[in-house]
Amino acid sequence: MGEVRDARGGAATTPVRVTAIASLTPLEELNDEPFLVDSRSQHAMCARWAAEHGYVIARELLVRGLRPDHCALWDGVRPGVDVFVAPSRRVLEQALSSVEEFTAECARRGVRVEMVGQAEPSYDAQMKARVHRRLSMPTAGYDGR
Repeated sequence: MGEVRDARGGAATTPVRVTAIASLTPLEELNDEPFLVDSRSQHAMCARWAAEHGYVIARELLVRGLRPDHCALWDGVRPGVDVFVAPSRRVLEQALSSVEEFTAECARRGVRVEMVGQAEPSYDAQMKARVHRRLSMPTAGYDGR
């Protein structure tokens, strides 16, 4: 399942590569939108999805309002080999300037777009505090644990 088929129908050696898209949402929005702020959890959700499908995470993007034609999205992306995945449409709506234009561009280029589709985690005060510490102290060597 995690391999691309060649023209004769045999398994090719190139694994499906996944670009995980997470939203770059300001820390100030933590109380109202904790999952959108928690990019680590967004990427982890995408990584679990990729592993379940036998795919390999090739890139993790952390973006906000990115244009669908931006080179950061398309650098090295190969039709039929690469897949974009996001935790949800809501995340894509924050990450990209236009989800519709992005999905149209993916279709034009022959690249799939997938949503993990799992429920977002419910954040209590302690979880929000961990996200806040991790994001507010990255240069102090805090690793989020």
